[in-house]
Amino acid sequence: MPFIISIILLVVISVAFHFLSPWWLTPIASNWTQIDDTINITFWVTGFVFVVVNLFMAYAIYRFRYQKNRRAKYEPENKKLELWLTGLTSIGVASMLAPGLFVWADFVNVPADAHEVEVIGQQWQWSYRYPGADGLLGAADSALITAENPFGMNADDPNGQDDILVSSQEMHLPLDRPVKVLLRSKDVLHDYAVAQFRVKMDMVPGAVTYLWLTPTLAGTYDILCEELCGFAHFVMRGSVVVEDEASYNTWLASNPTYAQTNARIVGDPAQGQVFYAVCGACHGANGEGNIALNAPRLAGQEDWYLRRQLQYFKTGVRGAHADDIFGQQMAPMAAVLATDAMVSNVAAYIQSLPDTAAPVTVTGNAENGRPVFESTCGICHSASGQGIWAVNAPKLAGMTDWYLVRQLQNFKKGVRGTHQSDEYGFQMNQMVSALKDDEAINDVVAYINTLR
Repeated sequence: MPFIISIILLVVISVAFHFLSPWWLTPIASNWTQIDDTINITFWVTGFVFVVVNLFMAYAIYRFRYQKNRRAKYEPENKKLELWLTGLTSIGVASMLAPGLFVWADFVNVPADAHEVEVIGQQWQWSYRYPGADGLLGAADSALITAENPFGMNADDPNGQDDILVSSQEMHLPLDRPVKVLLRSKDVLHDYAVAQFRVKMDMVPGAVTYLWLTPTLAGTYDILCEELCGFAHFVMRGSVVVEDEASYNTWLASNPTYAQTNARIVGDPAQGQVFYAVCGACHGANGEGNIALNAPRLAGQEDWYLRRQLQYFKTGVRGAHADDIFGQQMAPMAAVLATDAMVSNVAAYIQSLPDTAAPVTVTGNAENGRPVFESTCGICHSASGQGIWAVNAPKLAGMTDWYLVRQLQNFKKGVRGTHQSDEYGFQMNQMVSALKDDEAINDVVAYINTLR
């Protein structure tokens, strides 16, 4: 009897939990109510079967319980029961599958008036490409991807010159306008998913998949990768902003086209040397760094990383936190470089400086730091600590060790990486959780010192 009661309680509690639970589907923000309807039909069919089967099991246990003076009757076949079970099962399966087939038929047939947007996934970021004034996306290929051409654009395709390139985790879509979202992966399997849109699709390297929707509710929603894509899969997050047409067009116009990106001036070391004089006062004439002035080594660092950090200091992404004392000192220094060309020139000059490893100042247990580095830091920054531009991870080996310690501490405390525009810093905030305390940080940096 206790077993029978437990089965009945299981059914009652499960049904009550469903209706009283605070965990429901998020409010839908697209036209795909059909998907919600299909999910609800599936739930009601499976829920009905769950209740009936468990209550029948409780009844059977009670009805055919052991009695001393009763013998079991062997009945290997019951055609009437089999027909009922086969018929009801077929109805239940058809009830679940048929709506999905109708939804899929709509899902793969994109409206003729839908505009196109491309989403590009990579470990562990999102980026986006929008058609320009011609309304057409140019040709692109992963084989063409380089540090200077991260979208893999085909320079020979005239349709791509006005394509709008968005190197940000934030995607924008206009309200009440159908959109076909083309999906492309640079490296491994990813999956583009927005819970409020009720649509998701795998992103397969070497192929272009797609989905379509009509955003119906203005707001900001999380973009998640719902395919295990590697160690840092959990930090691959973005956002999609649904807004009115005017705001969407304003945002779109604020991003560069492929032609504008190509037209950017290549850094001139000779011109950069003049402006580096301001930097050299602290960082040294050869970019070797100066611990007395809290200035890390610059020589040997990649130019793309230097440019990004200078822009971050100029725009307040770095150096604005109240506890980032040294970052606050850098902000006005970076402001001296008033134009993008000046930033590129200084970065180019730093590239010409001798690449001499910084002196070792941090003591720690390198053997303890090695497994932590290899299982976390080395995934992005490479096993040799030389950095990987494809995942936006800078060089660590040979760089200033006390500066690395400070930055890891800043990421851990939220002094760095918490600005809404610091999408790569956000990822670092998550990754430093593997470093439990200052001792662990020193151990990892001590191991990085061995990679010189």
